[in-house]
Amino acid sequence: MARRGPLAIVETRQGWVVAAAGIDASNVGQDALVLLPEDADASARRLRDRLRELLGVELAVVVSDTFGRTWREGLTDVAVGSAGIAALTDHRGAVDAWGNRLETTRVAVVDELASAADLVKGKLAGVPVAVVRGLPPTPVGADDPGTRPLVRLPADDLFPYGARDLVGSREPGAQLVPRAGELAAVAEAFRIASAALPEFPVVLRHGGEGDGVVDVHLVDTPGMTTALNLGALLGAAIVQLHAGGWTTRWEPVPTPGGSSLVGRLWLGTPTP
Repeated sequence: MARRGPLAIVETRQGWVVAAAGIDASNVGQDALVLLPEDADASARRLRDRLRELLGVELAVVVSDTFGRTWREGLTDVAVGSAGIAALTDHRGAVDAWGNRLETTRVAVVDELASAADLVKGKLAGVPVAVVRGLPPTPVGADDPGTRPLVRLPADDLFPYGARDLVGSREPGAQLVPRAGELAAVAEAFRIASAALPEFPVVLRHGGEGDGVVDVHLVDTPGMTTALNLGALLGAAIVQLHAGGWTTRWEPVPTPGGSSLVGRLWLGTPTP
């Protein structure tokens, strides 16, 4: 997701965005590394089942790890797996004391439990488990989703790339699968790009919705200044498309006889 020197912020297969993919060299022998569980929700379920066998009671289990946080210094424990407890408490639709209806409030209960438990366990004391009492867990059904509801989907993520890596990470896609909405996406990308660049007329054309191809035309006769402006505008638009989740490939088109066609922009998703 982002990189600076030896530090890499990585999205794991589980959807967690964490430094070094959660691989840890602390609290372990110097010849070893600690990895995140392959499936921490499954680990939590196994722990819960075994505790039921040993103790004869129903407990909720939260598996936690230490994560950094964007825009804030300091580390805190968060949940990477859970069983027997709803990960989120949804307050959307509720009304507060001043009569305001809550629109987006969902509390990450398992993260709050993980952080509170870490105050007891500490980082250097070697205490692996803390018991939290007095909080009745919100029940979940047989299809317990664990911590999956905590993973923010790409469509809702406003920060999918590190700013320092966005330009460098954009690579042309050799084989692309078209997806609907390409013309609207290109038009919006050019609109955003042109806000910081000199304005000049550009016409976008394509064969049909979903074909994955948008032709870029200049209305005026191209000149050196126009060509330079178009190059800057095109580069900014492609970066904007990449930030929006599109993969692109730009193909300049020869313009014999003074044709105004400048190039063809292919976009879609990469083939598996």
